[in-house]
Amino acid sequence: MKTLHLYLLRQVLVSMLLTVAVFTSVLLLGNLLREILVLLVVHKISLIAVVQAVLLLVPFVMVFALPMGMLTATLLVFGRFSADQELTATRASGISLLSLVSPILVLSIGVSAVSAWFSMYVAPTSRVAYKELIYGLGMEQPAAILSENQFVRDFPGYVFYVGKVIGTNALRNVLVYKMDTNASPESVPGPEGANTEPAAARVSMILWAPEARIVPNPTNQSLTLVMPKVEGVFLDSWQPGGAEDQIIELPARIQQPSRKRLKISEMTFFQLLTEYYDWRRRGVDPTPVAVQMHQQVAFSFASISFTLIGIPLGVRAHRRETTAGMGIAIVLLLVYYGFIVLAQAWETYPNRHPELLPWLPNMLFQAVGALLLWRANRRG
Repeated sequence: MKTLHLYLLRQVLVSMLLTVAVFTSVLLLGNLLREILVLLVVHKISLIAVVQAVLLLVPFVMVFALPMGMLTATLLVFGRFSADQELTATRASGISLLSLVSPILVLSIGVSAVSAWFSMYVAPTSRVAYKELIYGLGMEQPAAILSENQFVRDFPGYVFYVGKVIGTNALRNVLVYKMDTNASPESVPGPEGANTEPAAARVSMILWAPEARIVPNPTNQSLTLVMPKVEGVFLDSWQPGGAEDQIIELPARIQQPSRKRLKISEMTFFQLLTEYYDWRRRGVDPTPVAVQMHQQVAFSFASISFTLIGIPLGVRAHRRETTAGMGIAIVLLLVYYGFIVLAQAWETYPNRHPELLPWLPNMLFQAVGALLLWRANRRG
C-alpha cells in the first residue's frame, strides 16, 4: 500500500511540476513582453534586470499556475492509471479508491496552503516591486518611449518619428508633427451621407532635428525631448519655423508606483482588511475591496477543488492521451475563472453580493467532485 501511495504521489508531483512550469512560462511571457518588450528590443538591458523582472513576476503567475497544474496533473495521472487497468488491479486487491487517493488529497491541501501564501501576501508584494523595477528601467532607458522606424502617437498633440535610437537617450533624424488641436474640427460625411463625424486633427507644423536627446525628470514624472538646431515649417503658410533649441515636455508612459497609493489588486490580505474597515467607517461602500479579499482567499482553495473533481473525471475519462486531459482541464478552468471575471464585473453592484461569487466554483467543484469520487469508489 505504501509503495502504491508513493508511486501515485510521485506521478502527480512530476506531472504537476511540469504543467506548472508550462503554465508559468506562458503567463510570464504574456506579462513580461507586454511591459518590457520595448525596452528589451530597442535598448540593451542587463541580464540581471531581466532576471529580476522574471523572478518578481513568478509569485504573481504562480497564484494561477499552481491550481491549474494540480488539476491537469490529476486528470493526466488518473486517466492513465485507469486506462492501463492499474486501477482495476488495485481494486481487485481490495484497496478502495478513497484510500488510494488519500495522499493526493493531502498533497492538494499542502498546495492550497502554498497558494494562500502566494495569493494573500507574496504575489501583491512582488507585483508592486515589479512595477517599481519597470519604472526604474524606464527612467534609465528614456529613449525607449520613442521607438525607431515607427510613428509614435501616444502623446496628445504630437506624432513622432525617430530614424535611429543610440544608447539610452540619444536620437538621430527626429521628425515631430505638431497637431492643430485648438482649431475647431471640421465635419466629414458619415456613412451614406446620413451623419457627420468630426475630422481628425491635422498637422500644423513639422519639425526636424538631426540629433536629439531625452532627459528624464523623475520628480514630476515627465520626459523632456531636447532638440538643438531644429528646422521647421508651418503647413498653413509654408513659412520656416526653425530654432536653435526646441524643448518638448512629454508625460512618462510608465507612472511611478507609490506604496502609499496602492491599487486594490496590489494589496496584501491584511492591507485589504484595513482598507475595508477604513472605507466602512467613512461611509463608502467597500464592495470592490471585499471582492478582492474574497478572491484572494477563494484562490487558496482552488487546488483542493480541482483535485476533488480532477480525480474522478480522470478515472471516468479512462483515457491515457495527454490531449484529452488538457481538453478537460481547459473547460474546467474556463468555468472556474468565469466566476472570478463575473465577480470583478459586478464589483460596483453591491446588491448582487459579488464578493460571494469567487466561492461558488469552489463549492460547485468540491460538491460535484466529492459526489463523483463517492460513486467511483462504490463501483469498485
